[in-house]
Amino acid sequence: MELTVNTSKRYTIRIERGALDRIGAECASLFPPGTKAVIVTDTHVAPLYLERVSTSMRNAGFDVTSCAFPAGEPSKRLSTIEGIYGHMAQAHITRSDFVVALGGGVTGDMAGFAAASYLRGIPFVQVPTTLLSQVDSSVGGKTGVDLPQGKNLVGAFWQPSFVLIDPDTLKTLPPHFFADGMGEVIKYGCIKSRALFDLLAHTEDLEPIMDDVIYRCVDIKRNVVEHDEFDTGERALLNFGHTFGHALEKLNHYEGLSHGAAVGIGMVMMARLGEKAGWTAAGTADTIATILKKYHLPVHSDFPLSHIVDATASDKKSIGSSINLVLLEEIGQSFVQKVPRSELAPLAEGCNE
Repeated sequence: MELTVNTSKRYTIRIERGALDRIGAECASLFPPGTKAVIVTDTHVAPLYLERVSTSMRNAGFDVTSCAFPAGEPSKRLSTIEGIYGHMAQAHITRSDFVVALGGGVTGDMAGFAAASYLRGIPFVQVPTTLLSQVDSSVGGKTGVDLPQGKNLVGAFWQPSFVLIDPDTLKTLPPHFFADGMGEVIKYGCIKSRALFDLLAHTEDLEPIMDDVIYRCVDIKRNVVEHDEFDTGERALLNFGHTFGHALEKLNHYEGLSHGAAVGIGMVMMARLGEKAGWTAAGTADTIATILKKYHLPVHSDFPLSHIVDATASDKKSIGSSINLVLLEEIGQSFVQKVPRSELAPLAEGCNE
């Protein structure tokens, strides 16, 4: 399966089982032999796939080095980026060289940001190995890091040169990481595809159709990103559940509660808010909660609502004294509603019960 993304940089996304061993040949169609490649990964992924990818790259004629940072969201900070810069400098990376992001969303976001900013921009390739990164974060060119004040507050738009998705890497994912990715998969059904949502709701074994599920999610994101590469309009829809979800991640200090789980809770909360305001069809929140539970994701947070609302203060969708909320009319149909921040707490009352 293959898609082409037509943004400021045109690139291909390939979805193919077993393709990880061919990453070198794929990169050889983009970069000349002898080019230096820095593989950025984390300590969970490195033992699983680093040697395979490095060997494939070297066999294709690339001069390969690698660096691995401690796995997990707490590493998604500027100090880690500085370490990646240091590795690049020691390896004498130039603008004609490139970065390979091998891992999940944290790896892709940070490797992409390092590529976007080192020497004011060098190419990078995405090789996502988690469900969340395969269906979402590896596509669209959003890169960045967290600050103590909030998630993804520092970053850049920097499109990859190529994205290689090998669904076989999902076989090594622990169950909670797979569930984490399902939070984003369900999000795509909520915002753009009732058919995808129903498929997820009525399928008991996703493994045989996982390639198709990934393709559907990536195709939805591709279409949105092509219309709004720099997140000034329609792309905001991809953040359904993220306003409260990012707030919950912040309250948990980016530990314990995964991104997909936080987004799932955020989707239920936002659907309840929408129902209360009359914007969302009655019963939508319960429908979303049911499918989240099916895929072993939480639907409720124990944090007081006032704390959650306060933690949205640094949300990137804030504009002056207002915030853009991503809401549903019903499953598969989404829209953005601008709301004064002073009205968010009253609107949200009761939505985390």
